[in-house]
Amino acid sequence: MKSQIELIVFDMAGTTVKDEREVENCFYQAATMSGLEASRERINDMMGLPKLEVIETLWAEFISKNHPSYQEKVIQNYELFKKILEQHYLDNPTSPTEGTLATFEWLRSQGIKIALTTGFYRKVANIILQKLDWHKERFFGFKQGVIDLSLTPDETAKGRPYPDMIWKAQALLGVSSTQKIINIGDTPSDLKAGKAANCRLALGVTNGTHSHEQLSRYDNDGLLPSMEHFRRFVESEMLTPA
Repeated sequence: MKSQIELIVFDMAGTTVKDEREVENCFYQAATMSGLEASRERINDMMGLPKLEVIETLWAEFISKNHPSYQEKVIQNYELFKKILEQHYLDNPTSPTEGTLATFEWLRSQGIKIALTTGFYRKVANIILQKLDWHKERFFGFKQGVIDLSLTPDETAKGRPYPDMIWKAQALLGVSSTQKIINIGDTPSDLKAGKAANCRLALGVTNGTHSHEQLSRYDNDGLLPSMEHFRRFVESEMLTPA
C-alpha cells in the first residue's frame, strides 16, 4: 500500500535548528536600542511570524499605527534588527536539533519529501542553510541535498500563521493533497498554519521557544518533547487511510 504521507513541512529555528532564544535576544536588543519598550514575553509570543510583522506589531502596540513617527521607527528598528540578526548567525555556530538529521535520513529512505518553512527572510535563511550544508544553489529543487525545499515569507503572499508557505510547498513538490502533509513547529503560528492549510497533522515540539503548556492552548494533533519523538508519529500515519 502506498504511504499516505508524501511531505513533511518543518519549521527552522527552534524545531530543526537549535535556538537558545537567539532570535528573541536579537529582537530585544534591537528594540532596546531603538527606544521601543517591549517585553521578552511579548516578543516570544510572536516567534514564527514574519520578522517585519513582529516589529510592526510591537511599535503599533507601543505608540499606535497613527503616530506620525510610526513608519520611520518601524523601518529603522527593522534595519537594525536585520543587522544584529545576520551578524549573529554569521558569527556563531549553527547546529541541528537533536534527532533532526536522523529524521531527515529516515524520511529520505521512505521517499517522503522534506520542506523547511520559516519566519526568517531569505538572506538569513540562506546563511543558516549554508552553515548546515543544507543549501544547494536555489531555494528549491534540492534533489541531491538534505532537504527538498526551503520557503520564506519572501516567496509567498503571506507568512505564518497563514497557510501560504505550506500550500506553495505542496504545489512545488507535486503533493496531491494537504491530507498527505504533516506540519511541525515550535510556535503557535506553526500550529495555526498547519491547521489553516488542512494538513493531515499539525504537530508541535516543546523544546523550542514555547513550552508544552503554552502550545497546548492551541489546536494541535500532538505535542512532542523533541524531534527525536517525531518518527513514531509519521510511522503511525504512513499506511493509515486519509
